This record gives sequence, structure tokens and C-alpha cells, in this order.
Amino acid sequence: MDSLIWVSFLAFRINFLTWQGCAWGTEIIGGQEVKPHSKPYMASIQMNKQHICGGALITSRWVLTAAHCEKVWKNREIEVILGAHSLSKRKEEEQQVLKVQKCFPHPHFNWKRKENDIMLVQLARAAVLNKYVSTLELPKSTGDVKARTKCSVAGWGATDPKILKVSDTLREVNIAIISRKQCNSNKYYNYDPYITKDMLCAGDREARKDSCKGDSGGPLMCKVSMFSKKYKYRGIVSGGDDCAKPKKPGIYTRLSEGFLKWINETMKVRTID
Repeated sequence: MDSLIWVSFLAFRINFLTWQGCAWGTEIIGGQEVKPHSKPYMASIQMNKQHICGGALITSRWVLTAAHCEKVWKNREIEVILGAHSLSKRKEEEQQVLKVQKCFPHPHFNWKRKENDIMLVQLARAAVLNKYVSTLELPKSTGDVKARTKCSVAGWGATDPKILKVSDTLREVNIAIISRKQCNSNKYYNYDPYITKDMLCAGDREARKDSCKGDSGGPLMCKVSMFSKKYKYRGIVSGGDDCAKPKKPGIYTRLSEGFLKWINETMKVRTID
């Protein structure tokens, strides 16, 4: 990694440390390795063959991720790895390595307030869909996600908040939604940042489970109902204050009606191949 990129990478990590303690961009804490290729929609966004953020393939040509991820690769070449389980085994026959044509961060993304942290990545060519690479369906319902709803988040982020090293294999953790009222209370975030209706808080009571550095942009999957075993795509890993820290749960961008409308409108853009 040349000196300029290394400086950019360090700055990126420092920015993450100020927003999510061990990153406004996240890792799986207290989780477990997933069954290989059981989440074929997962994407690893990389610069210089280094994992930067996660994402979800929502059509053969588009990946949905977090807008803050673009800060590290601004004006630099990135690529998206699909069909991966192990990041070090780049020659896995299941993997597809695709160049990026253009990134579309939300026009109203606000780094200071952490609002509208959502971005579309247009691939230079369509992915080949198969049992190892497939799309994740966007939610049809734009209703809110109730407090205590059980959810799951996956990524290649670090597994130890004291060691900023991404995981080689894909991992996941089970968490639960925390009400905005509680998350905005003075014992939690105290409105810094303000958790809006377009954001979600999620974690666990013992603060042993969380997403943190490296998981940014990955999908938050939540149960359809209390008694259902079915999970739906409801959010995007955004950040928080420290990793697995009491009273500082992870913060997620909620796939609200406004964001779904923006996604559909943006994907209508046609650029020259």
C-alpha cells in the first residue's frame, strides 16, 4: 500500500474511531461464523484488495451500502467481491470480482449528524446470479421496526474491539431493536446523534453483541413478526459510539419509504458502459 493510500486509510480509521469508538463502520462482536455461502447477497467492497465495507447485492448491477464508506476510497478505484466466504481465498471458484462504475451516495448524507447514511454502488457489469451470488429483496413494507424485534447482522468486520483487524470469514450476530426514546435518552445517546425515524438502534442488554468496524454498509435483517422465522432486509449498518459498549448500541439506517423511493429512482440512471 503506497504512502498516500496508507495515510488515507489511517484517517479513515481515525474517523471511524471518533464515531463508533472502534469505528463508525463496524465489526461483528459476540457472533459466530456463518455457514459458507449461506448469505449469497453479501458483498465485500475493497480498495487495494483490502476490505473496507460490506454491502448487499439488490440487483445484478447494484449494491446497497453506507454513504460514509465512500470517504476512504474517494476518487480511488474500488472493486466488489461477491460470492465470498473467506476474503483471503480470492481464487475461490464461487467468487466474482467486479469493478465499480459509479457510486451514488444519498444527496443529503450528513456526516456530522449521521443522517441519510445510504449509498448505491453501480457495478461496471452485471453479476452472474447463481447459488453463490444472488440478490437480497428490498422490503415491501415500509412500516417501522418495533422495539425488541429480533434481528441479525453479518459482515467481515473485526471480532475484538481492541484489535482493529477484519475477520477473514463472514460472521453474524443476533441483536434486538431498542426504542428511539430509550436510545435518545440521556443514559444512552442523549440526542448526540439524534436517532431519527429513518434510523434504528439495536444491540443487547449485556453489550456483548454488536456490529463495529468493517461491517458498515452490511444488511440488518429483522424478523417479520415475533413468532415468524422469516427475516427481512430492514436496515444498513451505519455506526455508533464504541463497539459493544453499554448504553451505546449500534445505529442503523432504516429502509424507510423515502429511502426506498430514492433507491428506485437512482437505479433508473443510465450511464455509459
